[in-house]
Amino acid sequence: VRSRGLGDVYKRQMLLLAAAMLFLGGVQIKWFALGGAAVAVFMFVYLKTQGYAGSRITAWRDPASDPTDNGYQILQSLYAIGSGGLMGLGLGKSCQKYLYLPEEHNDYIFPILCEELGFVGAVVVILLFILLIVRGYYIAMHARDRFGALLAAGISTHIALQTFLNIGVVTNFLPATGISLPFFSYGGTALLMQLFEAGVVLAVSRQNDNKLL
Repeated sequence: VRSRGLGDVYKRQMLLLAAAMLFLGGVQIKWFALGGAAVAVFMFVYLKTQGYAGSRITAWRDPASDPTDNGYQILQSLYAIGSGGLMGLGLGKSCQKYLYLPEEHNDYIFPILCEELGFVGAVVVILLFILLIVRGYYIAMHARDRFGALLAAGISTHIALQTFLNIGVVTNFLPATGISLPFFSYGGTALLMQLFEAGVVLAVSRQNDNKLL
């Protein structure tokens, strides 16, 4: 089971990132209210007219209603998360990654991490992401100029959005979007770009008299 085209996924992600950058840039709230209303109307019409999207929403709300098709992937994801318990089965000892959970090496790697490292390991990973994102915003707030501040804040927002969307999807908090988990999901190009983003944030930090490294 795969989410619909990567192009649609990244368009939505870029839309959210663009909105965040506009907010950080000082755009008035009324424009966000108008834009949000327009998006809400569009999504209502889209879900009513597109059967595929509607089935995904149904699978999100009640994955057990279609356990062999639309709800299969999220059910296997939840099985993996629940199987980990408090301390996990042990590193490399996941069962769900063996032909049960589709895309276990990519979009759904977090459930495998939960299964192997348990609740404690999952919390540690989430805390590491939080520390990384908070540190990025801290660097942005203390940047020497406005460009550096927006650059660091934009990159931190990008990582935050991607992390939130991925974990939200695999835990069935959000409908399926096909977003990978930064620094964890398979893909050399994605990892290279994420390390490049981290390097840019560090470069902004170095401009502040090396006080924030």
